[in-house]
Amino acid sequence: MIERVAIIGIGLIGGSLALAWKERLPNLHVTGFDKPDVLDQAIKRGVIDHGARSVADAVLQADAVFLAVPLNALEPVLGALAPHLRPNTVVTDVGSVKQPVIKAAAHLLPDSIRFIGGHPMTGSEQSGLKGADSFLFENAVYVLCPDGQEDSDAYRTLTYLVESTGARVLSMDSVQHDRVVACVSHLPQLLATNLMNIAADRSQANPITLQLAAGGFRDMTRIASSPFEMWSAVLEANRTDVGTALDELIYALEFTRKQLHYGGDLQELRPIFERARAIRKAIPRDFKGFLRPLSDVFVYAKDQPGVLAHITGTLFKQGISIKDIELLKIREGTGGAFRISLEDDRTADAAVAALKSQGCRAHRLP
Repeated sequence: MIERVAIIGIGLIGGSLALAWKERLPNLHVTGFDKPDVLDQAIKRGVIDHGARSVADAVLQADAVFLAVPLNALEPVLGALAPHLRPNTVVTDVGSVKQPVIKAAAHLLPDSIRFIGGHPMTGSEQSGLKGADSFLFENAVYVLCPDGQEDSDAYRTLTYLVESTGARVLSMDSVQHDRVVACVSHLPQLLATNLMNIAADRSQANPITLQLAAGGFRDMTRIASSPFEMWSAVLEANRTDVGTALDELIYALEFTRKQLHYGGDLQELRPIFERARAIRKAIPRDFKGFLRPLSDVFVYAKDQPGVLAHITGTLFKQGISIKDIELLKIREGTGGAFRISLEDDRTADAAVAALKSQGCRAHRLP
């Protein structure tokens, strides 16, 4: 039985974990450790049960410890808490690079402690405790890297705690994890940052550049607002895999550049476009990661007050739980479309029937 959990770092991720457990596991005692002012806020908001004034105090009685601190702080924190852990305590982290952390834990923690790396594939535009949300992990992929501990009690305990937040666990080898996130997370950050700076440079000569930077450009560069302090530690920890991904991107861009700059045949680019388009279309819209897909319902709505409340209220009355919702397109005065993700096809069919009965235009893709 898991009775006590300690969270080191009560920011966006740590605070959201605590809030999710407060709602779903109300008997779980959550201790937090952070700066005094953060702890005071966390206690005032009811995020945690107890604010520890030291790492030792936080972990002494814990059955499981979640390290929600920046990557460059993980090694010092592991060293500080190691002497104070009870035997068989489960320890995990939430960083986006796994191999260095797992190696550090193996070196610093006693043999009686079970460390399993973790990486919640979710986030928010906001940072810190103010952005904490009990629904942050709802239906999100949460990667665990047991690296040989798949059949252990520690892994089962951690899976239980993670799934209780609403997340869906994906087990991966740490080497594979770091290689994958280098491509789908770390490389896009570098691409967005550089693309934003190129546009900024051009805007100095032609100020209208950034005024026209809407739609696809804004979507592609959204993550360019991420702080360097966070990304410097990530890139340092995953230098090799990010470097390899960059090499692959540079090679692809060089080929494209040759066709444009040196009189190449632009038809040589056709297979690149067609392959990318086909693969992009093949990624299910209803996937959040590499797990079992949800079922999507598309609802077309007029641009008027209360329309979203009408849609969600209709589903609520039928006892239908929404797993995810997204506004796909909107033009002022004309309306748009909502993509609503549901548990399975049967639930989606029931949702379509309920919405149509209330005058909504709704359909499910086969």
